[in-house]
Amino acid sequence: MPALQDLILAGNRVQHHVPVPRAVVAPEIWTSATERLAEDHWTLLDLWGDRGTVHMALLDIKARYRGVISLECPDGRFPSVGRVHPPAIRLERAAADLFGLLPQGANDSRPWLDHGQWGLRSPLGDPMPASSESTRYRFLESKGENLHQVPVGPVHAGIIEPGHFRFTASGETIVRLEERFGYTHKGIEALMEGATLDRASKLAGRTSGDSTVAYAYAFARAVDVALGLEIPGRAAWLRVLMAELERLANHLGDIGAICNDAAFPLMHTHCGILRERVLRVCDGVFGHRMMRDQIIPGGVANDVSAEGQKLINSMVVEIRERFPDLIDLYDNTASLQDRTVGTGHLKANLAKQFGAGGYIGRASGRDFDSRRFFPYAPYDELNFEVPLLQEGDVNARVWVRIREVEQSLSLIEQILQRLPAGPHGVEISQANGPREASVLVEGFRGDIHVWIKIAEDGTIQRCHLRDPSWFQWPLLEAAIEGNIVADFPLCNKSFNCSYSGHDL
Repeated sequence: MPALQDLILAGNRVQHHVPVPRAVVAPEIWTSATERLAEDHWTLLDLWGDRGTVHMALLDIKARYRGVISLECPDGRFPSVGRVHPPAIRLERAAADLFGLLPQGANDSRPWLDHGQWGLRSPLGDPMPASSESTRYRFLESKGENLHQVPVGPVHAGIIEPGHFRFTASGETIVRLEERFGYTHKGIEALMEGATLDRASKLAGRTSGDSTVAYAYAFARAVDVALGLEIPGRAAWLRVLMAELERLANHLGDIGAICNDAAFPLMHTHCGILRERVLRVCDGVFGHRMMRDQIIPGGVANDVSAEGQKLINSMVVEIRERFPDLIDLYDNTASLQDRTVGTGHLKANLAKQFGAGGYIGRASGRDFDSRRFFPYAPYDELNFEVPLLQEGDVNARVWVRIREVEQSLSLIEQILQRLPAGPHGVEISQANGPREASVLVEGFRGDIHVWIKIAEDGTIQRCHLRDPSWFQWPLLEAAIEGNIVADFPLCNKSFNCSYSGHDL
């Protein structure tokens, strides 16, 4: 079988696509790539639609090589990838809903984002009138004696985003979980088309609110790379500073929330205090608790003063003093360990097959972090470790978060010690011809992929953003099997997938 690089070379290479190659390929090459995915030789990074074309981003981990292949679909059809490689199923369903691109031979052709409320079909492709057929969603059937179903959502008791979970159980034991999302679909890709870089940057940062820095960072990097911008060193380091502050705040919040779902609110309270400490420092230094709209193409919107650096340093010192006691509390509370150890086990082969990123993949033995695997400045100059565990249960996902909190604290200290002087941004000149880019940025949940096409006038022609949750939500369905219904909130929080990012 050909290597990924050879397969791309066999296609028609697209000019001005950076930093990885993109090639328009023949159907047989597309099928060959699908076979390699099915054999677990490569990892599917993304699959998305365009007008008359479907794209697939691929990763060859062993060769440390990634690229994009595109298949033209003049009849609106393409050979299904999900037929033999399940991680592609939801992405194919989304492409069918948005662009009318139909995967041939697909095992699941149900709508995904389209809930029958748009008034038309395939709005980003060739729009057609909405179907007159019933929009009632058909959940998959489970057969067996003494099975019953438990529907949960889409509206939940807490202040959280909507999502429907359909449990099939035998007594209290979960036999099957099926999810339905799309309730928070915002039309990000449609809003991006024709947007200026400034507006598009704001849209990207609103894809998933708790990852606003990571999305803005990924979008800005894509623009920078596409236009060949050399951003100042200070801007690059400030971007990473914000990314690690966001990671720190989210992990602190998650650790406490997981313990709360295991009926141990004391950890939730103390972790919440530390998370609030981080958010208040972010507000004081960057003018926004979530640091929204601070990372922009060409650099960052605002510089950090010496006083701001002192505030961040003081926060790091405080967390370093208080966090070890919380780790001991978690590790030495028998009733808490009883709930987390062995619960919600995710098998390593599934984490690998789905290319699970972040703490979900790393808690199940998948050693991948785009900060290290495809390092971007200044991560290539910073010292940090990527925690890796094999157990794959709720406890392992907690411990990966704990270790990442420690690493983020270290990275923040290194950044503040070595933050270079100079400007925090550059002017963006008019684009000279169409430019394309495909980039990966590590958010707190895992790798975010952005594919961007900039038109000759400098506006966005197409932009696609892929959240890590596209490959993580399906794994929750697998991890929850064999657990009791009462443990679902605990397992769900240990995954903490994004609804909004998943729904675009």
